[in-house]
Amino acid sequence: MIRAYKFLLRPTVRQAQSLGEMLADHCSLYNGALQERRDAYRHSSRTSIRYGQQSGQLREIRAFDPQRQGRWSFSSQQATLRRLDRAFQAFFRRVRAG
Repeated sequence: MIRAYKFLLRPTVRQAQSLGEMLADHCSLYNGALQERRDAYRHSSRTSIRYGQQSGQLREIRAFDPQRQGRWSFSSQQATLRRLDRAFQAFFRRVRAG
């Protein structure tokens, strides 16, 4: 028998504000990494950027912007970059498959 549990998240006003800020900052990180990949592919003779390269830049990004990107967990930001990498891998896998 498979059981499913539903956990309701009832954050306080302050927690909801913090979660919204975290979401916005992670969206910014994702979109910035996506734009970097697009620009590299278009302008650098179809060069591709991988997760390892972008993850290596994350320390510099956090140091440059401590008020936004620097305040969140490093591992959660790496997970955001991994999600982008998986999306790219899946896209190109579908392109190759036709």
